[in-house]
Amino acid sequence: MKITWLGHSAFRVEAGGATIMIDPFLTGNPSLSAGWEELSAGATHVLLTHGHNDHVGDAVPILKKTGAMLVSSFEVCMYLVGQGVDDGKINPGNHGGTVDCGGFTTTFVNALHSSSFAGEGGKNTYLGNPMGLVLHFPDDKTLYHMGDTDIFSDMALINELHAPQIGLVPIGDRFTMGGAVAALACQRFFKFETVIPCHYGSFPIIDQTADKFVAGLEGSGVKVLVPEVGKATDV
Repeated sequence: MKITWLGHSAFRVEAGGATIMIDPFLTGNPSLSAGWEELSAGATHVLLTHGHNDHVGDAVPILKKTGAMLVSSFEVCMYLVGQGVDDGKINPGNHGGTVDCGGFTTTFVNALHSSSFAGEGGKNTYLGNPMGLVLHFPDDKTLYHMGDTDIFSDMALINELHAPQIGLVPIGDRFTMGGAVAALACQRFFKFETVIPCHYGSFPIIDQTADKFVAGLEGSGVKVLVPEVGKATDV
């Protein structure tokens, strides 16, 4: 599995013959210099954890350009269909459900957050509940993108049901759990091989480094991969 962090909560994941863009906030992402077309080249799937602008990002132009499959909540999928996304290329679900994405499956799990899209004139469109995404590959590791969330005790059930080996973990505080709490979540509820922090360092009102997260996991036996933006890493 090859994972590229694209800043904020955006990732490019290459595994199982698929090229997956998760929460592709690329245009306007202060961590990036490359354009969305270059970063999403060859995308086969776009997965969205929720409807906030800094997660939906460039989903619409990527989907139109590549013909990729959209995987998200029903509300997010239908909203983007209204923005011109092909309704034959959506794969909606909701909490507890699993969908076949061709080469891998995605299970929708809880996240403690909110979900809406801020349009022109400040109008907010409600877009269902936020979610985490668990990706199962038949011949690769199981990946869990937590979405935007705080710690919650039912993370233990997510581990029991799915045993994810790779965790993409929000740590920036203010809108998600901070680094110390995120480290506690990883140790108390999961048995990750590798964790990759995200949702930090992008905007000045959230934490700028992963230092608290790294310190919280010191001596835990969990590998903390603090990636360089735009650099692919094999995990």
